[in-house]
Amino acid sequence: MAEGATYDPAAARHLVRYGMGLSPHVIVKARGATLWDQHGREILDFTSGQMCATIGHNHPRIVAAIQKACEGALHLYSGFVGPAVPALAGRLASMLPPSLSKSLFLSTGGEANEAAVRMARLATGRYEIVGLNGGWHGVTGGIASLTFAGRHHVDYGPRKPGTMSIPAPNCYRCPVRHCRDACDTTCLDVGFDMVDAQSSGSLAAFIAEPVLSSGGVIVPPGGYFPKLKEKCRERGMLLILDEAQTAFGRMGANFAFEQADVVPDILTVSKTLGGGVAIGAAITSEAIEQDCHDKGFVHVTSHVSDPLPAEVALAVLDVLEEEALARRAAEMGRRLRQGLETLKARHEVIGDVRGHGLLQGVELVKDRETREPDAERGRAITDACMERGLSMNIVSVGGMAAVWRIAPPLNVSEAELDRGLEILDDAIRSTS
Repeated sequence: MAEGATYDPAAARHLVRYGMGLSPHVIVKARGATLWDQHGREILDFTSGQMCATIGHNHPRIVAAIQKACEGALHLYSGFVGPAVPALAGRLASMLPPSLSKSLFLSTGGEANEAAVRMARLATGRYEIVGLNGGWHGVTGGIASLTFAGRHHVDYGPRKPGTMSIPAPNCYRCPVRHCRDACDTTCLDVGFDMVDAQSSGSLAAFIAEPVLSSGGVIVPPGGYFPKLKEKCRERGMLLILDEAQTAFGRMGANFAFEQADVVPDILTVSKTLGGGVAIGAAITSEAIEQDCHDKGFVHVTSHVSDPLPAEVALAVLDVLEEEALARRAAEMGRRLRQGLETLKARHEVIGDVRGHGLLQGVELVKDRETREPDAERGRAITDACMERGLSMNIVSVGGMAAVWRIAPPLNVSEAELDRGLEILDDAIRSTS
């Protein structure tokens, strides 16, 4: 929802505002790709909630999994595990390369990234962590120092010591002013020159999203991640890949690192695993887990290894497999991309369309040659879409409004996609 949106009166009275305007639509029901507000009005959801309702809102299998958990246990002391937790760990291990076989289950992606960074520091005996400009990994204590998307770090004091960033491989807006529309990974070389110049000699890990989502749906070029991992290996660093928004089908594969031709040392997942229920996981190798354990690794939370979200995650994985949703995401992603490219040809305000599968980014500009971002128009079109019954942009705060992140549920229908594109086309025309 855009900045300045009108709050629901009850929400305005008692809720702390947390950085994005709350919609005046009070959502009373959600099914599939459709929401209903307090007045019975339908809203087509092209954001999958907060990109979490991977298989659609309130999928019957998720509801059944919650009911099953209610008959067993919803929550346990952290030293206990119910049957769903080891079952989920085994299921994930069967989907991943052999080097990713040990899982720690938490509540959010931010928590999973905090755990991954703690593991990396303990395993390497070092403390410096490097990320990508435009990366988003959470806003809790330590990991907030490695979230560089937007301006969410401004006015909160200094970052945690030992955190650095390098330029993201954004070929539409080359950060080192070297290329245009075709990244040759010079930014990666320049970035590590900067890291080497600043490092105190204690490099522990690099953390990155396979596709930088909040940073503008930036898709690194082929060969980028193998080159990145080699640079990490040369320096004794671990590679952490954050797949909160890209895992479990959204990109047209079970995991985006498969498309990037690299295997991380630590993988974090969250949103797309829970289907709308909060769960995150940090997944690593037996060797790293053993080393951390031997060194006294501690990362206990009140909801570590909770049975309810694990039960739901198992149901999500069942649906992904049974309905071949990764393949469907690839197919529907092509349909969505074609529709967005058609809109680009029709409307000068669209400067670029990019993404994979059912995560597509649309960048708005005032002029296609200068590529000056047009966040104001982006917010206006986002609001016009909502007025017409389409929620299609995850964040419209500040400069981030210049890039739409469009991410429908993986089982969105062709009719729903086409209707959303028609609404978007009409909304763009209405703001010209």
